Amino acid sequence: MTPTRILLQTTIEPAPDDWSIARFSLLRTHLEGLRGEDGAPLYAVTARDRATPPGSSDPVLASIDTSDFDELWLFAVDIGDGLNAEECAAIGRFRDHGGGLLVARDHMDLGSSVCELGGVGRAHHFHTHNPDPDPARRMIDDPFTTQISWPNFHSGANGDYQEIAPAGDIHPLLIDPETPGGVLRYLPAHPHEGDVSAPSEDPGARVIAIGRSKVTGAEFAIAVAFEPQADGAGPAVAQSTFHHFADYNWDPTQGAPSFVTEPPGGNLSNSPEAFRSTRRYATNLARWLAVKADRRESDAERLDHKLDEALELSFPASDPTAISKP
Repeated sequence: MTPTRILLQTTIEPAPDDWSIARFSLLRTHLEGLRGEDGAPLYAVTARDRATPPGSSDPVLASIDTSDFDELWLFAVDIGDGLNAEECAAIGRFRDHGGGLLVARDHMDLGSSVCELGGVGRAHHFHTHNPDPDPARRMIDDPFTTQISWPNFHSGANGDYQEIAPAGDIHPLLIDPETPGGVLRYLPAHPHEGDVSAPSEDPGARVIAIGRSKVTGAEFAIAVAFEPQADGAGPAVAQSTFHHFADYNWDPTQGAPSFVTEPPGGNLSNSPEAFRSTRRYATNLARWLAVKADRRESDAERLDHKLDEALELSFPASDPTAISKP
């Protein structure tokens, strides 16, 4: 079986003192280590930053719809200029053609370039772009990092874990057969998570997981799932923060950019159950987003079956003239 091809992609150029792709190395290692029953790798992972500055089309993102990638995990770590119109259009076509899409951002306006994506982009609410339609949600939640305004839900310190709750029926992304209830319970915490909701005009989208602020007790959406569609559109997820996948949040000893001032925690890496739950969520994402790869394998199997039938019709095993020696 051909491995599912995943692109881990940020919306900034390489920058050692920023949330560049190098700070998602534990996620990459985890995905690359997943194996099938035959011991073969399930995923081929490419991890990269932008190759061009804002305003100039990145050659990979601008042609993602014609690439051989099956999934795009987009970490929007920009300040609002990380994607241009050409790239957004290509990403839209990528999903229309069956590609799986994860879009993760952060607080306030961090990653607000994703609003131009349409579809999953409409699930993301920022301070100055596509604000939450509920005025009551446009309020400061985290009071400690004063330079960051809403949305900024405080689920805990970087390096700690938070307990999450399913919303509605248990979604496949939250299934965890190793827990007593069969439901995934923990994800990394972050002092100021972003705001996501299910677009009212999209019946295929719904909130699947809920977090709770450790400051105000307010509930907030962790993830919105967009189901694959009959017209061929692939699945997608809008995630409240890319910190659910960052090295620093999985293990604070990995370090963070110098502008991160909040004191870190560390109970996630010291809790085998929470750390396993975090990796299980990444595993579930990789599996659930792989619709394009699954369709490719199904098409290949159907082609093999048709070839077998054609060969059988041409050279039936019961035809003595087809198998007899001259």
